[in-house]
Amino acid sequence: MSLHIVKPGLYTTVQDLGREGHRSAGLSGGGAMDPYAMRVANLLVGNEESAAGLELTLLGPTMTAATELLVAVTGADMAPRLDGRELAMWRPVRVPAGATLTFGAARLGCRAYVAVTGGIGTPPALGSRSTDARAAIGGIAGRPLRAGDAVPCGSAAGAGAPSAWATAWLAALAQPRAAASCTGRPSTGAAWYAPPQAYGGAGPDGIELRVMPGSEYGQFTEAARIAFLSERYRVSAASDRMGIRLEGSPLPRMERFELPSHGIVPGVIQVPDGGMPIMLGADCQTTGGYPKLAHVASIDLPLLAQAKPGDDIRFRLIDLQEAQRLLRKREAELRALAAAISLGCP
Repeated sequence: MSLHIVKPGLYTTVQDLGREGHRSAGLSGGGAMDPYAMRVANLLVGNEESAAGLELTLLGPTMTAATELLVAVTGADMAPRLDGRELAMWRPVRVPAGATLTFGAARLGCRAYVAVTGGIGTPPALGSRSTDARAAIGGIAGRPLRAGDAVPCGSAAGAGAPSAWATAWLAALAQPRAAASCTGRPSTGAAWYAPPQAYGGAGPDGIELRVMPGSEYGQFTEAARIAFLSERYRVSAASDRMGIRLEGSPLPRMERFELPSHGIVPGVIQVPDGGMPIMLGADCQTTGGYPKLAHVASIDLPLLAQAKPGDDIRFRLIDLQEAQRLLRKREAELRALAAAISLGCP
Protein backbone atom coordinates (compact mmCIF):
# COMPACT_ATOMS: atom_id res chain seq x y z
CA MET A 1 0.00 0.00 0.00
CA SER A 2 1.26 3.49 -0.74
CA LEU A 3 0.36 7.11 -1.37
CA HIS A 4 1.93 8.59 -4.50
CA ILE A 5 2.84 12.26 -4.25
CA VAL A 6 1.78 14.25 -7.32
CA LYS A 7 2.41 17.70 -5.79
CA PRO A 8 4.20 17.90 -2.44
CA GLY A 9 2.61 21.07 -1.06
CA LEU A 10 4.66 23.67 0.77
CA TYR A 11 6.22 21.46 3.47
CA THR A 12 4.82 17.95 3.88
CA THR A 13 6.68 15.51 6.12
CA VAL A 14 6.28 12.12 7.77
CA GLN A 15 5.85 12.58 11.54
CA ASP A 16 4.93 10.52 14.58
CA LEU A 17 5.02 11.52 18.26
CA GLY A 18 8.77 12.10 18.30
CA ARG A 19 12.22 10.70 18.86
CA GLU A 20 12.73 10.18 22.58
CA GLY A 21 15.93 9.68 24.53
CA HIS A 22 18.45 11.53 22.37
CA ARG A 23 18.33 15.13 23.55
CA SER A 24 21.44 14.57 25.68
CA ALA A 25 23.29 13.91 22.43
CA GLY A 26 21.97 17.15 20.93
CA LEU A 27 19.24 15.60 18.77
CA SER A 28 15.82 17.24 18.78
CA GLY A 29 12.82 15.18 19.86
CA GLY A 30 10.87 16.39 16.81
CA GLY A 31 7.56 14.72 16.04
CA ALA A 32 4.20 16.25 15.18
CA MET A 33 3.96 19.96 15.97
CA ASP A 34 0.31 19.35 16.93
CA PRO A 35 0.38 16.02 18.81
CA TYR A 36 -3.35 16.26 19.60
CA ALA A 37 -4.34 16.31 15.92
CA MET A 38 -1.89 13.50 15.13
CA ARG A 39 -3.15 11.30 17.96
CA VAL A 40 -6.83 11.80 17.10
CA ALA A 41 -6.19 11.15 13.39
CA ASN A 42 -4.61 7.82 14.29
CA LEU A 43 -7.48 6.87 16.60
CA LEU A 44 -9.93 7.58 13.77
CA VAL A 45 -8.32 4.96 11.51
CA GLY A 46 -7.79 2.31 14.20
CA ASN A 47 -4.05 2.92 14.71
CA GLU A 48 -1.99 3.26 17.84
CA GLU A 49 -1.73 6.95 18.72
CA SER A 50 2.03 6.83 18.10
CA ALA A 51 1.75 5.66 14.48
CA ALA A 52 3.37 7.82 11.80
CA GLY A 53 1.28 10.01 9.53
CA LEU A 54 1.72 13.06 7.33
CA GLU A 55 2.05 16.64 8.57
CA LEU A 56 0.96 19.31 6.05
CA THR A 57 2.03 22.94 6.47
CA LEU A 58 0.10 25.97 5.12
CA LEU A 59 -0.41 24.49 1.63
CA GLY A 60 -1.22 20.82 1.25
CA PRO A 61 -0.21 18.20 -1.34
CA THR A 62 -1.95 16.29 -4.09
CA MET A 63 -1.58 12.50 -3.83
CA THR A 64 -3.13 9.33 -5.17
CA ALA A 65 -3.87 6.07 -3.37
CA ALA A 66 -2.34 2.97 -4.90
CA THR A 67 -4.73 0.77 -2.91
CA GLU A 68 -7.89 1.21 -0.86
CA LEU A 69 -7.20 3.05 2.40
CA LEU A 70 -9.01 4.25 5.49
CA VAL A 71 -7.90 7.85 6.04
CA ALA A 72 -8.55 10.61 8.58
CA VAL A 73 -7.67 14.29 8.20
CA THR A 74 -7.41 16.51 11.29
CA GLY A 75 -5.87 19.82 12.31
CA ALA A 76 -5.95 22.85 10.03
CA ASP A 77 -8.68 23.18 7.40
CA MET A 78 -6.93 22.91 4.02
CA ALA A 79 -10.13 22.25 2.08
CA PRO A 80 -9.38 18.53 1.51
CA ARG A 81 -11.07 16.92 -1.47
CA LEU A 82 -11.40 13.33 -2.64
CA ASP A 83 -11.66 13.05 -6.43
CA GLY A 84 -12.87 16.63 -6.51
CA ARG A 85 -15.54 16.26 -3.80
CA GLU A 86 -15.28 17.74 -0.33
CA LEU A 87 -13.69 15.36 2.16
CA ALA A 88 -15.10 15.63 5.68
CA MET A 89 -12.48 16.11 8.40
CA TRP A 90 -12.15 14.56 11.86
CA ARG A 91 -13.73 11.24 10.84
CA PRO A 92 -12.71 7.99 9.08
CA VAL A 93 -13.01 8.18 5.30
CA ARG A 94 -12.63 5.40 2.74
CA VAL A 95 -10.29 6.30 -0.11
CA PRO A 96 -10.72 3.89 -3.05
CA ALA A 97 -7.72 2.58 -4.99
CA GLY A 98 -6.69 5.11 -7.63
CA ALA A 99 -8.50 8.02 -5.95
CA THR A 100 -6.87 11.44 -5.67
CA LEU A 101 -6.60 13.45 -2.45
CA THR A 102 -6.03 17.19 -2.86
CA PHE A 103 -5.41 19.90 -0.28
CA GLY A 104 -5.39 23.67 -0.69
CA ALA A 105 -4.11 26.54 1.42
CA ALA A 106 -4.92 26.55 5.13
CA ARG A 107 -8.17 28.44 5.68
CA LEU A 108 -7.96 28.05 9.44
CA GLY A 109 -4.86 26.97 11.33
CA CYS A 110 -1.42 26.12 9.97
CA ARG A 111 -0.89 22.34 10.00
CA ALA A 112 -3.12 19.44 8.94
CA TYR A 113 -2.53 15.76 9.64
CA VAL A 114 -3.30 12.71 7.51
CA ALA A 115 -3.41 9.26 9.12
CA VAL A 116 -3.86 6.04 7.13
CA THR A 117 -4.79 2.56 8.26
CA GLY A 118 -1.71 0.82 9.62
CA GLY A 119 0.35 4.00 9.63
CA ILE A 120 3.19 5.23 7.42
CA GLY A 121 5.90 2.59 7.01
CA THR A 122 9.08 4.53 6.32
CA PRO A 123 12.14 3.02 8.07
CA PRO A 124 12.50 4.05 11.73
CA ALA A 125 15.58 6.10 12.63
CA LEU A 126 16.64 6.07 16.29
CA GLY A 127 13.25 4.78 17.33
CA SER A 128 11.06 7.15 15.31
CA ARG A 129 9.81 7.65 11.75
CA SER A 130 9.61 11.43 12.22
CA THR A 131 11.38 13.57 9.66
CA ASP A 132 14.18 15.72 11.08
CA ALA A 133 15.24 17.77 8.07
CA ARG A 134 18.15 19.41 9.88
CA ALA A 135 19.63 16.06 10.90
CA ALA A 136 18.49 14.48 7.59
CA ILE A 137 16.98 11.42 9.27
CA GLY A 138 13.53 9.82 9.37
CA GLY A 139 10.68 9.99 6.89
CA ILE A 140 11.86 9.63 3.29
CA ALA A 141 15.60 10.37 3.13
CA GLY A 142 15.25 12.82 6.03
CA ARG A 143 13.55 15.50 3.93
CA PRO A 144 10.12 16.94 3.09
CA LEU A 145 8.18 14.99 0.47
CA ARG A 146 8.75 15.62 -3.23
CA ALA A 147 6.69 14.98 -6.35
CA GLY A 148 7.13 11.36 -7.38
CA ASP A 149 7.63 9.99 -3.86
CA ALA A 150 5.77 6.81 -2.93
CA VAL A 151 4.88 6.94 0.76
CA PRO A 152 4.62 3.36 2.07
CA CYS A 153 1.57 2.52 4.20
CA GLY A 154 0.47 -0.39 6.36
CA SER A 155 1.91 -3.76 7.26
CA ALA A 156 3.30 -4.49 3.80
CA ALA A 157 5.52 -1.43 4.28
CA GLY A 158 6.71 -2.44 7.73
CA ALA A 159 4.16 -0.38 9.69
CA GLY A 160 1.14 -1.87 11.47
CA ALA A 161 -1.52 -4.22 10.13
CA PRO A 162 -5.03 -2.73 9.80
CA SER A 163 -7.04 -3.37 12.95
CA ALA A 164 -10.24 -5.42 12.86
CA TRP A 165 -12.10 -2.17 13.61
CA ALA A 166 -10.54 -0.42 10.60
CA THR A 167 -11.19 -3.40 8.33
CA ALA A 168 -14.85 -3.42 9.34
CA TRP A 169 -15.20 0.31 8.66
CA LEU A 170 -13.53 0.00 5.27
CA ALA A 171 -16.02 -2.69 4.31
CA ALA A 172 -18.98 -0.70 5.65
CA LEU A 173 -17.96 2.54 3.93
CA ALA A 174 -17.62 0.70 0.63
CA GLN A 175 -21.40 0.23 0.64
CA PRO A 176 -23.21 2.91 -1.42
CA ARG A 177 -25.40 4.16 1.44
CA ALA A 178 -23.19 3.29 4.37
CA ALA A 179 -22.58 6.87 5.46
CA ALA A 180 -23.41 10.47 4.74
CA SER A 181 -21.43 13.65 5.13
CA CYS A 182 -22.48 16.29 7.63
CA THR A 183 -24.37 18.00 4.81
CA GLY A 184 -26.42 14.90 4.12
CA ARG A 185 -24.86 14.23 0.73
CA PRO A 186 -23.53 10.75 -0.11
CA SER A 187 -19.97 10.30 1.10
CA THR A 188 -17.30 7.69 1.72
CA GLY A 189 -16.86 9.04 5.27
CA ALA A 190 -18.52 8.08 8.53
CA ALA A 191 -21.52 10.16 9.62
CA TRP A 192 -19.98 10.73 13.09
CA TYR A 193 -16.85 12.71 13.89
CA ALA A 194 -14.45 13.54 16.72
CA PRO A 195 -14.95 17.16 17.85
CA PRO A 196 -11.64 19.09 17.76
CA GLN A 197 -11.61 20.23 21.40
CA ALA A 198 -7.96 21.32 21.57
CA TYR A 199 -8.46 24.68 19.88
CA GLY A 200 -10.70 26.50 22.34
CA GLY A 201 -8.18 29.32 22.73
CA ALA A 202 -8.39 30.35 19.06
CA GLY A 203 -10.99 32.85 17.92
CA PRO A 204 -11.62 35.92 15.77
CA ASP A 205 -9.59 38.08 18.17
CA GLY A 206 -6.53 35.82 17.97
CA ILE A 207 -5.04 32.88 19.82
CA GLU A 208 -4.70 32.85 23.60
CA LEU A 209 -1.85 30.75 24.96
CA ARG A 210 -1.63 29.88 28.64
CA VAL A 211 1.91 30.25 29.94
CA MET A 212 3.94 29.75 33.10
CA PRO A 213 6.81 32.02 34.18
CA GLY A 214 10.20 30.97 32.82
CA SER A 215 13.49 30.80 34.72
CA GLU A 216 14.43 34.37 33.77
CA TYR A 217 10.93 35.89 34.08
CA GLY A 218 12.08 38.04 36.99
CA GLN A 219 14.97 39.48 34.96
CA PHE A 220 12.59 41.35 32.64
CA THR A 221 11.40 44.84 33.46
CA GLU A 222 7.99 45.31 34.99
CA ALA A 223 6.90 47.15 31.84
CA ALA A 224 8.05 44.19 29.72
CA ARG A 225 6.10 41.71 31.83
CA ILE A 226 2.97 43.89 31.67
CA ALA A 227 3.31 44.24 27.89
CA PHE A 228 3.83 40.49 27.46
CA LEU A 229 0.56 39.71 29.23
CA SER A 230 -1.55 42.58 27.94
CA GLU A 231 -0.53 43.23 24.34
CA ARG A 232 -0.98 41.17 21.20
CA TYR A 233 1.91 39.76 19.22
CA ARG A 234 1.82 38.78 15.58
CA VAL A 235 3.30 35.59 14.12
CA SER A 236 6.16 36.42 11.75
CA ALA A 237 6.63 34.84 8.32
CA ALA A 238 10.11 33.85 9.55
CA SER A 239 8.64 30.95 11.55
CA ASP A 240 9.09 27.20 11.14
CA ARG A 241 9.04 23.94 13.10
CA MET A 242 12.04 25.12 15.11
CA GLY A 243 10.49 28.33 16.37
CA ILE A 244 7.54 30.69 15.94
CA ARG A 245 8.88 34.24 15.84
CA LEU A 246 6.66 37.03 17.11
CA GLU A 247 6.43 40.72 16.24
CA GLY A 248 5.24 43.43 18.62
CA SER A 249 6.45 45.44 21.59
CA PRO A 250 10.06 44.59 22.52
CA LEU A 251 10.57 42.98 25.92
CA PRO A 252 13.74 44.33 27.57
CA ARG A 253 15.54 42.79 30.53
CA MET A 254 16.56 44.89 33.51
CA GLU A 255 20.20 43.97 32.93
CA ARG A 256 21.84 42.69 29.77
CA PHE A 257 24.38 39.96 30.43
CA GLU A 258 25.21 36.65 28.81
CA LEU A 259 23.63 33.51 30.22
CA PRO A 260 25.42 30.15 30.15
CA SER A 261 23.97 27.75 27.61
CA HIS A 262 21.19 25.68 29.18
CA GLY A 263 18.64 23.04 28.25
CA ILE A 264 15.49 24.07 26.39
CA VAL A 265 12.39 22.21 25.21
CA PRO A 266 9.38 22.87 22.93
CA GLY A 267 7.06 25.50 24.36
CA VAL A 268 9.81 27.66 25.86
CA ILE A 269 9.50 31.37 25.00
CA GLN A 270 12.96 32.87 24.57
CA VAL A 271 13.77 36.55 24.12
CA PRO A 272 16.92 37.38 22.12
CA ASP A 273 18.74 40.72 22.40
CA GLY A 274 16.29 42.44 20.03
CA GLY A 275 13.47 41.87 22.53
CA MET A 276 11.16 39.96 20.13
CA PRO A 277 9.96 36.65 21.66
CA ILE A 278 10.41 33.27 19.98
CA MET A 279 8.14 30.33 20.88
CA LEU A 280 10.13 27.12 20.41
CA GLY A 281 8.57 24.32 18.36
CA ALA A 282 9.01 20.57 18.05
CA ASP A 283 12.31 20.80 16.12
CA CYS A 284 13.95 23.27 18.52
CA GLN A 285 17.59 22.86 19.47
CA THR A 286 18.37 21.14 22.77
CA THR A 287 20.36 23.98 24.37
CA GLY A 288 20.39 27.77 24.13
CA GLY A 289 21.56 30.89 25.88
CA TYR A 290 18.66 33.30 25.40
CA PRO A 291 16.66 34.12 28.56
CA LYS A 292 13.47 32.13 29.07
CA LEU A 293 10.60 34.53 29.71
CA ALA A 294 7.84 31.91 29.88
CA HIS A 295 6.77 28.42 28.88
CA VAL A 296 3.60 27.56 26.98
CA ALA A 297 1.53 25.02 28.93
CA SER A 298 1.59 21.59 27.27
CA ILE A 299 -2.18 21.65 26.79
CA ASP A 300 -1.79 24.66 24.45
CA LEU A 301 1.04 23.29 22.30
CA PRO A 302 -1.57 22.33 19.65
CA LEU A 303 -2.60 26.00 19.48
CA LEU A 304 1.04 27.05 19.16
CA ALA A 305 1.41 24.57 16.28
CA GLN A 306 -1.63 25.98 14.49
CA ALA A 307 -0.46 29.63 14.67
CA LYS A 308 0.32 30.76 11.13
CA PRO A 309 2.04 33.93 9.86
CA GLY A 310 -0.19 36.95 10.47
CA ASP A 311 -2.11 35.41 13.38
CA ASP A 312 -2.39 37.43 16.59
CA ILE A 313 -1.15 35.86 19.83
CA ARG A 314 -1.90 36.88 23.38
CA PHE A 315 -0.72 35.28 26.62
CA ARG A 316 -2.37 34.45 29.95
CA LEU A 317 -0.35 33.51 33.01
CA ILE A 318 -1.22 30.36 34.96
CA ASP A 319 0.72 28.35 37.55
CA LEU A 320 2.22 24.88 37.25
CA GLN A 321 -0.56 23.21 39.23
CA GLU A 322 -3.22 24.61 36.88
CA ALA A 323 -1.19 23.53 33.82
CA GLN A 324 -0.92 20.00 35.20
CA ARG A 325 -4.64 19.89 36.03
CA LEU A 326 -5.56 21.00 32.51
CA LEU A 327 -3.25 18.42 30.94
CA ARG A 328 -4.68 15.60 33.08
CA LYS A 329 -8.18 16.68 32.01
CA ARG A 330 -7.18 16.64 28.33
CA GLU A 331 -5.62 13.18 28.65
CA ALA A 332 -8.81 11.90 30.29
CA GLU A 333 -10.82 13.36 27.39
CA LEU A 334 -8.56 11.60 24.89
CA ARG A 335 -8.94 8.28 26.70
CA ALA A 336 -12.73 8.72 26.63
CA LEU A 337 -12.57 9.60 22.93
CA ALA A 338 -10.47 6.50 22.19
CA ALA A 339 -13.00 4.32 24.01
CA ALA A 340 -15.93 5.92 22.17
CA ILE A 341 -14.27 5.43 18.79
CA SER A 342 -13.45 1.78 19.51
CA LEU A 343 -17.12 1.17 20.38
CA GLY A 344 -18.32 2.81 17.18
CA CYS A 345 -18.55 -0.38 15.16
CA PRO A 346 -20.31 -0.15 11.78
